[in-house]
Amino acid sequence: MMSVERAVNTQSSTPLLEIRDLCVDAPLAGGKSIRLVHNVSFTLKRGQVMGLIGESGAGKSTIGLATLGAGRGGAWISGGIVMLNGKDILVGGGASLREIRGRRVAYVAQSAASAFNPAFRLIDQVTETVRNYGMLDKDAARQRAIELFRKLELPKPETFGEKFPHQASGGQLQRAMTAMAMCARPDLIVFDEPTTALDVTTQVDVVLAIREAIREEGMAALYISHDLAVVAQMADHIMVLRHGRTVETGVAAEVLNAPAQDYTRRLIEARNLVHVPEPGPKPLLEVRDITANYGTMTVVDGLSIDVPQGRTLAVIGESGSGKSTFGRVICGLLPPKKGTITFNGRLMAPNMRKRSLDDLREIQIVHQIPDLAMNPRQTVGDIIGQPLTKFHGLKGAERQEGVAHLLEQVELSPDLASRMPFGLSGGQKQRICIARALAAKPKLIICDEVTSALDPLIADEVLRLLARLQKEEHVSYLFITHDFSAVRAMADYVAVMRAGRIVRQGPADEVLNPPYDTYTGALIKAVPELRTGWLDELIAARHAETE
Repeated sequence: MMSVERAVNTQSSTPLLEIRDLCVDAPLAGGKSIRLVHNVSFTLKRGQVMGLIGESGAGKSTIGLATLGAGRGGAWISGGIVMLNGKDILVGGGASLREIRGRRVAYVAQSAASAFNPAFRLIDQVTETVRNYGMLDKDAARQRAIELFRKLELPKPETFGEKFPHQASGGQLQRAMTAMAMCARPDLIVFDEPTTALDVTTQVDVVLAIREAIREEGMAALYISHDLAVVAQMADHIMVLRHGRTVETGVAAEVLNAPAQDYTRRLIEARNLVHVPEPGPKPLLEVRDITANYGTMTVVDGLSIDVPQGRTLAVIGESGSGKSTFGRVICGLLPPKKGTITFNGRLMAPNMRKRSLDDLREIQIVHQIPDLAMNPRQTVGDIIGQPLTKFHGLKGAERQEGVAHLLEQVELSPDLASRMPFGLSGGQKQRICIARALAAKPKLIICDEVTSALDPLIADEVLRLLARLQKEEHVSYLFITHDFSAVRAMADYVAVMRAGRIVRQGPADEVLNPPYDTYTGALIKAVPELRTGWLDELIAARHAETE
């Protein structure tokens, strides 16, 4: 049995990771190629965290994968070197890379829900690398996993690993995937948007757990994110990327407080949209005393809300509070145990299978995780074009024109219509899901974390797009989100959910301003601020409250 122990010297001046003049290309039709990353260089010492930020398609994830000698969608490293512990990982071929992946460099993906195999228990997946490499036997691997579960503050660490993925929350799965990456004690971990889909209170706990675990284990990390406030709490250094090129790099506090480049300044200043709430006319959607179960477990308990015509209701709360389930109930995907749903003056059938074609068209949903919401075997044109045919009868050239128009509406090139989802960035996939919903010409769109996968500038564009469509089309939104900047940018009304119930609701300017109830106040305090040291201050305040 091999050991996963190693000597740790966090003070060494020798870079753990050195990337010089990295270039990455990807294939195009007709034997052509496109350059995704242009001559990027940086170094990273043991114990340091480098934050990679920039808009969707900037090359952040591509650079992260290059540290494993990997490419996505057929991409390949076409130039430069990737030195790990003084050795170029690109020399030696597949056998050399297999020795590195999982052992020396580990990867934490954006969507934990889609990264785990649903058929296997978490403990088996977390320990798979160390067992397959013969680094630890089964018992020792299990103890290592339990140690990490405890370090990452997962509930009941001794038995947590016996769960299947569907039995854990999003925040728990994200920490479990971090435990899987850390199990072999790698030198470097690449975190690719690890808190994107998490609510603010869970996000704080996960970020703190990851940061402390990195420090205690003596690892280095690349932290890829579009959330600058989170990066500010994690990173020692920040690299700003755009179109595969380095815009700016430096010490985190300097980049955030005194950015040298205009693009960096625009990233920092983004997400400051403020919506002036307006009272609504008559309700478009009226939900009364809705209760819904998963098996014998009550997930939504006695909810009543109104969504006025042409207005936005934001529903906020922690993971597991029932927000997304509530959206599924309104769509008819989960028939309620009791209660009524009235839409545009007519009583809706609880089950979508019993709703008319117009009922289905007028209520659309944009899901939280675009990777799970699109058929990976269909082109973008097919994905967006299906509702154009189903609801409006468009075919042939008319359908193609409709798809092109919708892609332009969500700030994407019509040329993407022929692409497959796997070759697109997370932000592009989410905007395609929005375009698909718009294709039906709905009266209500349920937006389930629609900006969670988007960088600040693109998120601003999407929010402005949604606001414009609301004014032009008089469409209503049920905005399910943990993003308070999106709430302030869009919401006329806010409902705060906890454990399946609404604990506070009303006009946005009343709910989001003091005096708060205890739970709403805790949510708002957990929203990261765009400055270094904020997380340390929050933890210190928590400790002071418990003393």
